[in-house]
Amino acid sequence: MADPASLTDEENWSGGFYELSLEIGDHDDARLERALTTLWQAAGIIGPYADKRRAPSDQQEVPATPASLHEFGHLYGVAAPLGTAVVCGCYASRFDDAEDWLNLYFPLGALATTDSRIGAFPFGSEGGPQSLAWRARLDTWLAAVGARVFDEVGFRVGLIGFELDYVTAAELSGEVPDQRWNGYLLPADGHLRHLPANR
Repeated sequence: MADPASLTDEENWSGGFYELSLEIGDHDDARLERALTTLWQAAGIIGPYADKRRAPSDQQEVPATPASLHEFGHLYGVAAPLGTAVVCGCYASRFDDAEDWLNLYFPLGALATTDSRIGAFPFGSEGGPQSLAWRARLDTWLAAVGARVFDEVGFRVGLIGFELDYVTAAELSGEVPDQRWNGYLLPADGHLRHLPANR
């Protein structure tokens, strides 16, 4: 039987990614490191590891730092967002003259082995509103991770969903669509609102 927690099983990394993306703010290595450390701890991730092609027993853990992200591109680990351990990854997007984004993602290949309802999401019948039956639990878990990061360092906006396009807080201006494929984490007056996906 397939092991969804195996870094080296290529099937685990198939099917695209379900993710939490946080617009952390303007470039700031210290702030990004605090956000990364908090995210890693809040998600209870085992790791991080630099190479998903090698078993954890065959490599040393690396520091959860912007320097590691810069050197390796992605950091990998294992967490249990739906109660079963699955592989995950993390990366930062640092745009010139713009903002830092921090991203935690779970591949659908691994998630689908833990819940038959995931199937071929987001395609076919599994991509419809019935996917909310399992997505709601994952979204709530990711929102809680995001809330821990917000409590520690704050951020401008959080996005939750499948292979997200970045939408900045400035672009949203505090408003989100009534019909939402993705979830949103919106800061306001020092508090964080979670507006979940409803499609």
